[in-house]
Order: sequence, then C-alpha cells, then structure tokens
Amino acid sequence: MTERETLTWEAFGRVGRELAQAIADDGFRPDLILAVARGGLFAAGSIGYALDVKNTHLINVEFYTGVDERLDLPVMLSPVPDADALNGARVLIVDDVADTGATLKLVRDFCAGHAAEVRTAVIYEKSQSEVQCDFVWARTDKWINFPWSSEPTISVRSA
Repeated sequence: MTERETLTWEAFGRVGRELAQAIADDGFRPDLILAVARGGLFAAGSIGYALDVKNTHLINVEFYTGVDERLDLPVMLSPVPDADALNGARVLIVDDVADTGATLKLVRDFCAGHAAEVRTAVIYEKSQSEVQCDFVWARTDKWINFPWSSEPTISVRSA
C-alpha cells in the first residue's frame, strides 16, 4: 500500500494565505494566476483572494488516472487558454502538487515566449519533480489525500 499524507480542509484554510504571504514576501506581484485544473483550482482561488488578483485563468491538463497511475505524458484539454492573454504578463501558475513536474513543465512551456515572467506555486512538491517550484507550502514523497479528491466520486442515477 502506498504511504499517504493527508491535507485536511482545516489545514487547507491556511495553505492559500501562507503561500500568498511567501509570494508577497518575495516581491512577486502576478498580473494573472493560471490555475491547473482540477486540483490547482482550489489553491489558485485562495491565493488569488489573498493577493487580490482577480485575473484568473484556467488550463485543463490530464495526467493522473489513479493513485500512482498516469498517462505517458500530460495532455492539455480543450479549451486551451488564449496565449495572447499572457503577453507581457507576470504569470503565477498554481497547482496542488508537483509530483513528476511534467504537468507544470507543460504549462510553463506553454507560457514561455508570451509571459514577461512565470513563477510556480504548489501546495506540495515531491523530490522527483523535474520542476523546482518557486513557492511550495510543504514537501513530501507520499501520495497526498486532498480534501477535495479523497472521497469516492458521486454517481448520477439513471432515470
């Protein structure tokens, strides 16, 4: 069985503010936040509120298919954000975890050549991540149970 780390809703209540404080202390003021869906939505919203950044964009990337199961490569799903919206902007990419780092690398590469500056923020970073994030709340090599994804999915009943 895979060893796990659990993030509770209570702890998550502190995560966004603590990451936002680290970002502010570093002097970085993003023009826009690019949330990596789905897990990054929660952290991006929290950081956006804390830093008063209303310009929030979304990018959908599919990579994980289960616990420690993933596709060979991450894939951007439609709709892909308009790269012109990134032109000259200071962009903060936010995700829940940098595990292999492949998702963040894909998104960072997407921003390259458009954004004036790109930084990354995650709740958790793992040691094998090929992307060393600029802002990290905690480091672990365990599988993470996030409060938004640790319960079973809810199925809609057929009529």
